Amino acid sequence: MKNIFYKFSGLIILMFFLAVPLLPINAANLNDAFRVDSGDIYSNQDRLDSAAYNARFNIAGNAGALTPEQIISTAITALLSLLGVIFVALIVFSGFSWMIADGDEQKVTKAKGMIRESLIGLVIVLGAYAVSYFVIGFLMPGSQMGAF
Repeated sequence: MKNIFYKFSGLIILMFFLAVPLLPINAANLNDAFRVDSGDIYSNQDRLDSAAYNARFNIAGNAGALTPEQIISTAITALLSLLGVIFVALIVFSGFSWMIADGDEQKVTKAKGMIRESLIGLVIVLGAYAVSYFVIGFLMPGSQMGAF
């Protein structure tokens, strides 16, 4: 059975690497990607700057001029995102430990408790994100967090 799995996996990997050169290359010329037809950096003709502007990146040339409010909103967003990832990882870990409990009631109870606590933590983090999103978006309409 293992031998069939290894042969099948090797065949899939080989097919993937043989198919990669067949993919179309849409941006073969960098002049097309960085093309500027007009002087307006926010025009639709300048594709790269237009994408950066729509993603709310600072393309006006004063990239180092961050206000304290922008730094705080970015820090809050990063911290709450990291906490959300940690709680989701805890939920996955708890589910895995529940699966490998082998019917041991103590391990199952511990895993259920971890899932419940992780879900409560995730709800608290999502609530904190929603409150901070609203407050920062209301107080600073141009900030990164309240921009959407």
